[in-house]
Amino acid sequence: MCHWTCPTDNQVPVLILQHPQEQHHVKNSAGLLARGLAHCHREVGEVFDPAQLSDWIGPAQDAALLYPSTRLGPETSAQAAQVRKLVIIDATWRKSLRMLACNPLLQALPRLALQSTPTSRYFIRQARQAHQLSTLEACCQALAELEGEPGRYQPLLAAFDGFVSEQARWMAGLPPNAPPVS
Repeated sequence: MCHWTCPTDNQVPVLILQHPQEQHHVKNSAGLLARGLAHCHREVGEVFDPAQLSDWIGPAQDAALLYPSTRLGPETSAQAAQVRKLVIIDATWRKSLRMLACNPLLQALPRLALQSTPTSRYFIRQARQAHQLSTLEACCQALAELEGEPGRYQPLLAAFDGFVSEQARWMAGLPPNAPPVS
């Protein structure tokens, strides 16, 4: 994975809360994201100590949770101009809902929902719906919207494309230098 790392100087810091089962997964896009973003912190767990979570997030009024609307807790929409830190849950949908339910501080954060999602580049993973993106793709999309500089994240997304193609070759039993699989 290290050779796909693409250093990217994000202006809005990112906190990734990663489910333990995702940490060592071969298709771990959050690992690549955490290695690439200059201002990123990743914590692994399912239920976090509220005081520690509060320390990681910082002032709640400055943070937003990148997550679609749910029926958990009172929800407010984040105003892009006010977001100073982006919090992301990296897990399957079912596990991410569980993490959200088990961490009231996350429920209390304003939500940031992506406005228009491109087709996922993550063709080695099955998504239930076309708008569902990998953690890396969703984060890049959100940061591009928040910072107003989508070009900044194109090299990271291109590195992700290489990572995904390499994983596809490995899954197909092909050598690393085989032509790209799509």
